[in-house]
Amino acid sequence: MYSASRPIYAVAGIREIESKLIPSARPSLMERAGRAAAEDAVRLIMDRPGPILIACGPGNNGGDGFVMARQLAQAGREVQVAFAGDAHALPADAAKACADYLAAGGNMVSDLPAAPAQGWALVVDAIFGIGLKRPVEGRYADWIRTLNAQSSPRMALDVPSGLNADTGQPLGATFRASHTTTFIALKPGLLTNDGPDYCGEINVQRLDIDPPAWLPAAGHAVTPALFRTQLVPRPRNSHKGLYGDAAILGGNAGMVGAALLAGRAALWLGTGRVYVGLLDPNGPAVDFAHPELMLRQASRLPERLSALAIGPGLGTEDASLAELSSALAREIPLVLDADALNLIGRDPQLQAMLAARRAPSVLTPHPAEAGRLLGLTTAAVQADRLQAAIDIAARLHALVVLKGCGSIIATPDGRWFINGTGHPGMASAGMGDVLTGLVVGFLAQGWPAEAALIAGVHLHGAAADRLAREGIGPIGLSASETIDAARGVFNGWLIEAQQGDHREKPRDARPLLSLGAR
Repeated sequence: MYSASRPIYAVAGIREIESKLIPSARPSLMERAGRAAAEDAVRLIMDRPGPILIACGPGNNGGDGFVMARQLAQAGREVQVAFAGDAHALPADAAKACADYLAAGGNMVSDLPAAPAQGWALVVDAIFGIGLKRPVEGRYADWIRTLNAQSSPRMALDVPSGLNADTGQPLGATFRASHTTTFIALKPGLLTNDGPDYCGEINVQRLDIDPPAWLPAAGHAVTPALFRTQLVPRPRNSHKGLYGDAAILGGNAGMVGAALLAGRAALWLGTGRVYVGLLDPNGPAVDFAHPELMLRQASRLPERLSALAIGPGLGTEDASLAELSSALAREIPLVLDADALNLIGRDPQLQAMLAARRAPSVLTPHPAEAGRLLGLTTAAVQADRLQAAIDIAARLHALVVLKGCGSIIATPDGRWFINGTGHPGMASAGMGDVLTGLVVGFLAQGWPAEAALIAGVHLHGAAADRLAREGIGPIGLSASETIDAARGVFNGWLIEAQQGDHREKPRDARPLLSLGAR
């Protein structure tokens, strides 16, 4: 099921792959990386005149920059290299790359030169790579600030300097790239937290390496390939009983809308029957906008359900706690969100009940809720989002999505996924309720819990992306609007799957012009 997905490796994994390959790699990995970066640069600025500035640092990332500079110069581009270090102190491969660049007639200055009158065609950050763990200060911080001020395209090699490649946290001054060429495989910090704001468009150059052949990947970027096996057409001889009974439990006083949003999302996804159990004693008996929803008092939900979601608008009163305890005791797939997570976070007995469940459990916390589940501050969760999601999944024996920029999905056995769909317009009230409804809808229709969560998260963001392309948002997008869009996107996936065209198409990676001998 995962063969068509895109693997992600933490820095330790990339280092392990490199250690296995470096002794025998011909040409060297640095030579491959520099050439691949040069090819990407040519594609990026093919029609843009002017010189290219490459800022090289004191390590192997700088070595990649030297190789790139030599290749571009040999292809006829004007290149200027800035290098403030001691060439004799470079690592062996980087020192050779520097010497080869100079021997080929390259020039080098010890500080960033002033931009030419017409501006740089491209500025390249080859200062610090994936190993950076401390804030960038001094001369290199000044370089980064100067490079960020350039109006030209800005390209980072492997990871923008100053960005933690594992966590996506900026460490002091951080290069803000319009394009990032990363090597071997994706890294989590490129995809979550602040990473997407600093990386721009990301291109993976595998360097003729198949990473999973050297080290199985625990992480993957989410694509529809991960749930393609579930995208099957319905038989013409269908009835609603085939597509499950979902229920949403929540909607306390003043928060009925949260439960209705979740219910509508499950209904729009094709669930056979959707019940909404409300804790508000004065709650409505019918949703006049969508009378297909069956509204009940929370205590009167049917016993026989295919899947249950609890949390949207639940509240934290004694009645809410009682309903949550009963829900945890049900042996059906369960989605827990919002106040259900807040109640669990402060009650060890509920945590034990959740961890002991045999039916699938799905948790959808935002960072503050994740912090309550782990006994951490929100800032501590955001400092290492990946580890936080992994820890919750293992501790509570549940599937978890840590929502936010680059939502992270983690499984109890330590696997994880990062989703790339969605945009800042989704930072609005009710979006989490819609996600809960999508996931419980998939679960009610019999999808495996892992596929249901991955698909729900990906679909949620893809719906918002579609609306933005159509001019609806991103700013001002409402949760309600994403529900109809999600239905459209999902039906599009089904059509593509039926046509056998639901797979990623490889980018043509052939060089656009000669960059010298390999």
